Amino acid sequence: MMGAKMSEVAARAGVSKATVSRVLNKTHTIAPETERRVLEVVRQLNYHKNVHARRLATGRSDLFGLVISEIINPYFPEIIRGFQAEAWDRGFDVVLCNTEYSSERSQSVIQKLLESDVRGVAIMTSTLDRSVTAELRDAGIGLVFCNLGPPETLVSNIAIDYQRGISEAIEHVVELGHRRTAVIAGPEDNRTAVTIKNALMAGLEDRKLNPLAVIHSNYRVDAGASAVRAFLATPELPTVIFCGSDLIAMGAMSALEEAGVRIPEEVSVIGIDDISFAFLARPPLTTIRVPRERLGRIAFEALDKMQKLKRRKGADYYLETELVIRKSTAPPRDRRQRAVKLSHSRKR
Repeated sequence: MMGAKMSEVAARAGVSKATVSRVLNKTHTIAPETERRVLEVVRQLNYHKNVHARRLATGRSDLFGLVISEIINPYFPEIIRGFQAEAWDRGFDVVLCNTEYSSERSQSVIQKLLESDVRGVAIMTSTLDRSVTAELRDAGIGLVFCNLGPPETLVSNIAIDYQRGISEAIEHVVELGHRRTAVIAGPEDNRTAVTIKNALMAGLEDRKLNPLAVIHSNYRVDAGASAVRAFLATPELPTVIFCGSDLIAMGAMSALEEAGVRIPEEVSVIGIDDISFAFLARPPLTTIRVPRERLGRIAFEALDKMQKLKRRKGADYYLETELVIRKSTAPPRDRRQRAVKLSHSRKR
């Protein structure tokens, strides 16, 4: 006897298939009475999702792939949440894969996705590009990337406008009166890190704020700390440090504190991403916000739309960034001292 379908559960419970999916996957708050009714019908029909049976019946799986760099990086959970919520709302499931920044691991990820017969894959890591993922596209699987050039058949692109947030950050430090800058960029072989560094360098040079030093690091707290120790060994300390990620920024702040350098009184620090821990830093971190849950939602929507088009043509999508000002930035000490002296002279 064949198992019940989600549509049968929905019909008997008097709700949509999306509501059944939300109840079963617990992705949204559902009215208690509705939830009780759906679960009762699920029990009566002994309904359970059978991915393999559905694949045999329809010739297609109900799976979408999501590829990230590493699960422990706090940049990714919001992307996962957004992507997964959109998938579950439409009755699909997600295969989550980590590359761990490894080329060998990346090849295993490609094979896993092919074996899972996924409908589409969101590549949310810079460790995979079109050459590495060609096998997926050759299999007719739609792909969506971030900042990887124009769309084409089976390939969509989400352009993250880092330039906007970076421009706001540079204007912020100019208004504060900073002149001595430094940059701790992400890895030199990381596409996103290079994009951010290039935008930052161009903006600083345009405002005649050429950095005293530019150091590359990985996306780890200890790397940010090591970079700051290198700055501390130089004759002239910057008054503001731009960091290629919030994790790098937190490492930088830790090393500055350890060295007895006060933030922001002596050195201001700016991050990028606005991870969940950024406002918990001490002082709370000024950073460039990347709306990552929205990024995850857009990524799924791009794949879902592409698979419904007859020619499977990809499209361009756009995501803005913005500066979030907190307590890790302030006027440089010499400007504050001048302001205090001026204030005292006026009082006389």
